[in-house]
Amino acid sequence: MMYILYTLIKIKLGVYEVESIYIAITGCQHYYGTKVLKPGTIVRLEKDLDNDYDDEAIAVTLAPLGQVGYVANSVGTVPRGCYSAGRIYDRFGSHAFAVVKFVTKDLAIAEFLEEDFVKVTIKFRLKEKRKKKYKNKT
Repeated sequence: MMYILYTLIKIKLGVYEVESIYIAITGCQHYYGTKVLKPGTIVRLEKDLDNDYDDEAIAVTLAPLGQVGYVANSVGTVPRGCYSAGRIYDRFGSHAFAVVKFVTKDLAIAEFLEEDFVKVTIKFRLKEKRKKKYKNKT
C-alpha cells in the first residue's frame, strides 16, 4: 500500500496590523534544497541552543521532514530588506513560525509571524493511492 501525506494548515491572525518582518532561509543545500519550500509553506523557527558557531542561530524546520535550513545571520547571507536571526532572536520564546513568500535557487524569503498573533493548527490526513488496473490484451 502506498500513502500520500496531505497537510492542511489554517492560520488565524489577530486584528492588529503589524509591520511585516521578512527573513531569509539559508543553508538549504545542506538538507533537502529549496525544492521542498513553496510560497505559502509554513515553517517552524527553533532556537538552536547547541550551535557552537552562532549564539543566535535559528533552525528552520518543516514537518514531517525536519530541519531544512537556518535563518540567515551574517552580512553575506542576509538580503537587503530582511531581518537577521539576531534581530528576531528575542522576539519569541523557544519557537515561532514563518510563511514562505519567495523561493530562489539558493534561499527562500519568509514572513516572520509574531508569536502573539498566530494560532496554527496542523492536521494530517493519509490517503491511499490506488493502483491502476490494466486489462491484459491477448
